[in-house]
Amino acid sequence: MLRKAEFVALLVFLGLASAALADQITLKNGDHLTGTIVKSDGKTLVLHTEFAGDVTLQFGAITQIATDKALHVDLKNGQTVVGPITTSDGKLEVTPKTGGPVETPADSIVAIRNDADQLAYEKSLHPGLLEGWKGAANVGFSFTRGNSQTENLALAFNAARATSTDKLSLYTNAVYGTNQLATPSTTANTEAGGIRYDHNINPRVFGFVSADFSSNALQDLNLRSVGSLGVGYHAIKSDKTTLDFLAGGNFTDENYTVTTTNTTVTPPTTSTSKLVHNFGALTLGEELTHKLGKTTVLTQKLYLFPNLTQTGEYRGTFDLGLVTKISKWLGWQNQFGDIYVSNPPSGTKQNDVVLTTGLNFSFTH
Repeated sequence: MLRKAEFVALLVFLGLASAALADQITLKNGDHLTGTIVKSDGKTLVLHTEFAGDVTLQFGAITQIATDKALHVDLKNGQTVVGPITTSDGKLEVTPKTGGPVETPADSIVAIRNDADQLAYEKSLHPGLLEGWKGAANVGFSFTRGNSQTENLALAFNAARATSTDKLSLYTNAVYGTNQLATPSTTANTEAGGIRYDHNINPRVFGFVSADFSSNALQDLNLRSVGSLGVGYHAIKSDKTTLDFLAGGNFTDENYTVTTTNTTVTPPTTSTSKLVHNFGALTLGEELTHKLGKTTVLTQKLYLFPNLTQTGEYRGTFDLGLVTKISKWLGWQNQFGDIYVSNPPSGTKQNDVVLTTGLNFSFTH
């Protein structure tokens, strides 16, 4: 059996060996921390400790770093160096397996990652087509009885898959309403949907291509198909706010059902025909997303489509939404939309305004 002195010596040896195999952090106030470096974005550093879990440290408060395992260090010049890290004369030194040590100022570091975090980062750069999706579904329903007898249903779905180089977006919505005590009984019947692909040209500028489809029974619109191509500019791009401006061109194909009544005969007769519009137009847009506090997100979109074939004619859309989180996946949403067409068929109105409220279900995949 081990004597007491030998047992204490063994514990000290094991403690020193454990410390030697761990990453060492020294702060400006003299504190020493031991653990495993997980990652850093150049502003903060995450250290996993045995008893306190993950600890986030301000990178500027660190005076010394010494690691026993190799880390992946991204530099501002685009270079990535892999190796253990030490500090020397106020600078960071990375020792790769081949070649000499690489010395760099601390403010030139973009990111530091361990092997597991580096693997996750590389996977996020090139996710599979079914990976990396985030989105939400909105459901709103109301009905009345008594002096009125109405039912209204609003459905919406949107999803986006964003990487460091591009973004794919899907979106669709439908609103249907009836009033059984009125003639006609249908008070709303619209559907819309589309797909858009953005590809970054540089950190501020991106190109986009999109296809949008919509119908509106009360405006006698059977189908409007719009194919757009253009460029966008990230005027603001932060964790709290994004503001994009878009400009380009599109080709629009739309067809309406026109009902004609002939009153010159007895009894009067009615007939239907199609009114088709095909034209090129500009696409001018602005999109805003802003976080109002920790639980509420505001989204707003404004688009104008000036007709290049019939000068003076145009179409415009405006959308404003507010979603407040109740839980991680459940929220309450309010949506306002306005669609304006300068030249609808005779007998129909230019504006269609929709206001909906209801539940929001968010998801990630």
